[in-house]
Amino acid sequence: MDAVTTTPALDAASLLRLGDNALILGQRLSELCGHGPVLEEDIATTNIALDLIGQARLLLALAGQREGRGRDEDALAFLRDAADFRNVTLVELPNGDFAQVMLRVFLMSSFQVLAWEALSGSNDADVAGIAVRSVKEARYHAEHSGEWVIRLGDGTDASRARMLAALDALWPYTAELFVDDAVDAAAAAAGTGVVWASLQPTWRQRVEPVLAEATLPVPAATPFRSRGRFGVHSEHLGHLLAGMQQLHRAHPGATW
Repeated sequence: MDAVTTTPALDAASLLRLGDNALILGQRLSELCGHGPVLEEDIATTNIALDLIGQARLLLALAGQREGRGRDEDALAFLRDAADFRNVTLVELPNGDFAQVMLRVFLMSSFQVLAWEALSGSNDADVAGIAVRSVKEARYHAEHSGEWVIRLGDGTDASRARMLAALDALWPYTAELFVDDAVDAAAAAAGTGVVWASLQPTWRQRVEPVLAEATLPVPAATPFRSRGRFGVHSEHLGHLLAGMQQLHRAHPGATW
């Protein structure tokens, strides 16, 4: 009897981590629709949110198929409780001022560019296909937000002060992006996932020149580690989900 060949596949847990990052950041940015400082920027931020929601749909749909529990992307987005989400804490923090919004997009999208570039070579053909599509969007997100980081950091005294405050508030949460566990190690060993810690040096090589051009100092490292990707979230995620999931939970099973 011929041996059965198994196609490498990224597990549902890893897919949820990727999909939840995109979903929650997309939801945060969607809250700003109609609140941009100028019309052009309002449209740009909304388009970034739409890109992220599109990525989330692909990833969560695939996660639902892989877990085999009969849940589609809508069920995974709207019927899980906060403790079941696996996004990093950085993306669930409330929106601050425009400087904070742009800095968060820059820090996160700079990571996503590297993640999608690495996953474009995944042994999982479905994941590689999503990555090839998503990396183009992430590059635009990083470029657009990076320009604003420079403009505000190297702008007026007021804009620089706001960007410095945003950097101090958000930087500690970036350490979580590069923490691996057994799930990540298994995916990387199978050639379907990534060792996230390996991306940190390249991430800093991309982020730090932008901060330097913005005349912003790189904050010192701290022992603080958020743990959202392991299900330990801030109080902010529950409030976000209450608004995001309200309609779906009020009308379960409804079709449009």
